[in-house]
Amino acid sequence: MSRSVPRRLLLVNGPNLNLLGTREPGIYGSATLADVERLTTDAATALGYEVRAAQSNHEGALIDAIHAARTDCAGVVINPGGLTHTSVSLRDALTGVGLPFAEVHISDVHAREAFRHFSYLEDVAAVRVIGQGVDGYARAVHELVALL
Repeated sequence: MSRSVPRRLLLVNGPNLNLLGTREPGIYGSATLADVERLTTDAATALGYEVRAAQSNHEGALIDAIHAARTDCAGVVINPGGLTHTSVSLRDALTGVGLPFAEVHISDVHAREAFRHFSYLEDVAAVRVIGQGVDGYARAVHELVALL
């Protein structure tokens, strides 16, 4: 008997994304984390998926959420924030659970400081959406579900 694929996605938002709406609105816009979660959930629901959301400023909490997803999620949509450029552990968690994932960045990281041009996730992400504002989350959901 084959195991059925769950119709759930994990949405992960990393450090400082809880400040969306007030943090550097010229870069990140005025949408809040609640808006991002609603947008992502609406996009997933339209495709027959539900969403479990996790945000933390603590790397270990994000890793724990990713580990938990391996038993009841089909994929992950992640904006790792600053951990994009620093965290081998986050990369190891994502590759370790074996779920396809979409890497999302609200701003165009390639048009910003040089240190933001490198991502520990870029070569293992199934989908990458960069610089499309919060609407990039919906695009990531659509592209990830298409792969599932």
